Amino acid sequence: QVQPVESGGGSVQAGGSLRLSCATPYVFNCMAWFRQAPGKEREGIAASGSGGWTTEVESVKGRFSISRDASFTTTYLQMNSLQPEDTAVYSCAALNSCMDWVSARNANWGQGTQVTVLS
Repeated sequence: QVQPVESGGGSVQAGGSLRLSCATPYVFNCMAWFRQAPGKEREGIAASGSGGWTTEVESVKGRFSISRDASFTTTYLQMNSLQPEDTAVYSCAALNSCMDWVSARNANWGQGTQVTVLS
């Protein structure tokens, strides 16, 4: 079992930006970001395939973007125009495939990082 290592969370004022990072020891076919707000279910928000495919869900599209570095072992989530409703624990998941990535089946999970957006 591989545990991705996340970094970059913290507190920010509404309208601000943060960038989360997720490092793995080797390349996974699919890397995804999820978040879970207090009292809510976990939500998949973005995914990136090793072939360059990316997707972001509607709730964050245009504000958040997922990317990987040249080695494909670090995955980023750039979050702009943050709002208080974006407050959550953000976790990255390393997956063997991006098919049905939202289900996070057999995912290798990072430890999670708190993002708090202040109004």
